Amino acid sequence: MSWFESLILGLVQGLTEFLPVSSSAHLRLTAAFAGWEDPGAAFTAITQLGTEAAVLIYFRKDVGRILSAWFRSLTNKAMRGDHDAQMGWLVIVGSIPIGVLGVTLKDQIEGPFRDLRVTATMLIVMGVVIGIADRLAARDETGGRHRVAKQRKTLEDLNAKDGLLYGLCQAMALIPGVSRSGATISGGLFMGYSREAAARYSFLLAMPAVLASGTFELKDAASEGHISWGPTVFATLISFFVGYAVIAWFMKFISTKSFMPFVWYRIALGIVIIALVTTGALSPHAAESAG
Repeated sequence: MSWFESLILGLVQGLTEFLPVSSSAHLRLTAAFAGWEDPGAAFTAITQLGTEAAVLIYFRKDVGRILSAWFRSLTNKAMRGDHDAQMGWLVIVGSIPIGVLGVTLKDQIEGPFRDLRVTATMLIVMGVVIGIADRLAARDETGGRHRVAKQRKTLEDLNAKDGLLYGLCQAMALIPGVSRSGATISGGLFMGYSREAAARYSFLLAMPAVLASGTFELKDAASEGHISWGPTVFATLISFFVGYAVIAWFMKFISTKSFMPFVWYRIALGIVIIALVTTGALSPHAAESAG
């Protein structure tokens, strides 16, 4: 991998990680359109450490409160009813599905799931799902001629069952094209949570999964030596700075705006990919990952 490739891929990772458009799909597509080798699942997982560092810093107050309350609740029974302590447990519960499926489906994630036909299909299908969830949320928020506005749930209403359902939604993002934020936020909207609550828990829930995946891939890459370390570290740093700016913008955006621009973008991109693959202009299969 060249330094120029790592610059572009780092920018793509930072720009798309928090938007409901699938960062893994865009990394794969950027390489395919540019005629580069597929950066691979390992590169994706490692560069996500950069964007996840941006989440940790952006939500540092929330993370600090949750960790402090959770650790204190382990020895102090009075703390176990504290909302922040419960959030710690709910993040753990929600992380179970992606942890189990990530290990179980590792070969598929690094192989068949990276087929561009799968990516295109997931872009379209999840685009429709996000659009339906967005419309349901908008209907509750605005009401209508014969309906009053409905109060949506906040993180104070989160329980173990909803946390596990969020986790199952997040696990779908193991398939490129789904989008971690798109799947978990739309899942939250279907469960009746507000946009802000769904997004906040989505980002908190991603932390253990992304940190564990990135660390796991770092260990494998170090032992097998199949990663271009300089460009990969550079891409990770780029993704951190770009990602921080994007998450700050996105949290403001979702409080007042619809997800429909992302929905139409996903559907259009999926259709273009299918057309290009069908006509033979684009190969659906990944080349060997760059070393």
